[in-house]
Amino acid sequence: MGEAPVWSVVVLPALLGVGAFAAVAFDAALHVRAAGRPVSVSVIAPLRAVVRLLITQRRATTAADVVLWRTGVVLVPVLAVLAGLVLPLGGVAVADLAVGVVWFNAMEILAWAAVWMAGWGPNAALSLVGGYRFVAQGLAYELPHMFALITAATAAGTLRVGGIVEAQSGLWFVVWMPVAFVVYLLSAMAMAFWGPFDAPLGRDLAGGAAGELSGVDRLVFLGGRWLLLVVAVAMSVPLFLGGGSGPWLPGWVWTVLKTAAVLGVVVWFGRRFPTVRMERFAELAWVVLIPLTILQALVVALVVLIR
Repeated sequence: MGEAPVWSVVVLPALLGVGAFAAVAFDAALHVRAAGRPVSVSVIAPLRAVVRLLITQRRATTAADVVLWRTGVVLVPVLAVLAGLVLPLGGVAVADLAVGVVWFNAMEILAWAAVWMAGWGPNAALSLVGGYRFVAQGLAYELPHMFALITAATAAGTLRVGGIVEAQSGLWFVVWMPVAFVVYLLSAMAMAFWGPFDAPLGRDLAGGAAGELSGVDRLVFLGGRWLLLVVAVAMSVPLFLGGGSGPWLPGWVWTVLKTAAVLGVVVWFGRRFPTVRMERFAELAWVVLIPLTILQALVVALVVLIR
């Protein structure tokens, strides 16, 4: 796999933005369909929401740490784009790093700090609780998430994302490591605090970490959330679904189709199931997800040693 031209650094955020808008529109379609309204409204709804937030005045709170607050908000989309640098589109990526998997995971972990800062900065109780909920959620999902990443890297014998794609030329990893694939997607939803793991933005907290955000701040923060979801889902394609491999069509088309299919399932899943309480999620992670991913990693390691 090669590296894309320098100008692709500008194209990447645009492509991720298109993916995020498509996901928002699909989510809106599911919402209006459940409400018995015309699905065509779902295309206009995201645009109306963006315009409304752009003209809404920013909210101010007493004794807020404005620098910390604004920095956390801006970092969410920035980190999502940085994580996407190693995503291959067909046979090229903006940066085909030798430690691409580590880079991707490092950007994800930094998102913890960004959401926590966005929750702490307003100096509001419910917002702060939302930020701490995300940190607690991160501790629960990050270990199974890392085991899922390590499993794919172990099978390929490399931390380079392009190398992981090349190792699936004969058989996609999802076929013989389905547990790692499912756990990865669940942890990806948790990373983007998407349902049913959206407790950090829970209604019982009046919106939690995003509760005090309004106007452009809210648009940037929630837009970053969608970008995180798109990037995490898109990473599942080179990790487990063979990247751009497929018959007849160019590699980049297969990458887009696979990403769109998985993203559609994830968005539907988030709409279909209610929010999981934090203690239930932590219990699920430590009692079920972590043992399963360790077992999956051991099986893969044995196969690699034997062959």
